[in-house]
Amino acid sequence: MKNNIVKTFVNDGSIMIVSVLLIVAACNQKAEDPKDTAEDHNEAKFDDNKAEKDAQFLVEAATIDLKEIQLGELAVMNASSQDVKDLGKMMQDAHTKNLNDLQSLAANKSITIPASLTEDGQDDYKKLSEKKGTDFDKEFCDMMVNGHKDAVDKFEKASTDCEDADIKGWAASTLPVLRTHLDHAMTCQDKVKKM
Repeated sequence: MKNNIVKTFVNDGSIMIVSVLLIVAACNQKAEDPKDTAEDHNEAKFDDNKAEKDAQFLVEAATIDLKEIQLGELAVMNASSQDVKDLGKMMQDAHTKNLNDLQSLAANKSITIPASLTEDGQDDYKKLSEKKGTDFDKEFCDMMVNGHKDAVDKFEKASTDCEDADIKGWAASTLPVLRTHLDHAMTCQDKVKKM
C-alpha cells in the first residue's frame, strides 16, 4: 500500500514537473510577428508570384496604417505642441479610415493582412513613449516625415506595378492623402525645430 502511494506521488509529481516545464517553455516562446504571420498565410494561398507581390503590398500598407494610428494616438496624448497634437490626430483619423478601406479590399481579394502592430511598430511606439516635451515632438515629427517618405515610395511603386487593377487603383487613390500627410509632417517638423 505504501509503495502504491509513493508511486502515485512520484507519477503525479512527474506530471506536475513536466506540466510546469511546458508552461514555462510556452511563456518564453515569442509570439510570431503579425506581419510575418500574414505573409506566411498569403504565401501559402497564392501560387502566382504577381498575386503574392500584390498581397505583400497590402501587408506593408496595413503595417503602415497600424503604426500611424498608434503613434498618432500617442501624439494626441503626449505632445507638448498643439501643432504636433493636430498632426497626431490627422494621422489617427486618416489612417483609421485608410485601414478600414484596406481591410475591405484585402477581404475581397482573400488577402491576409496584420491586425495588430508589428514588432517594429511596437519598438517605435516604445521609443516614442519614452520621450517627453519637445524631445517627444521632434521624434514624432521625424518618424512621420521618414515614415511618409517611405509610404509614398511604396504606394507610387504599387500604383504602377501591382497586377490587380483594384489594388493598383487603391494605391493610386491613396497617394494624394499620403503626400498631404508628408507635407504637414515636414511643416510641423520645421516648426518644432524652431522651438
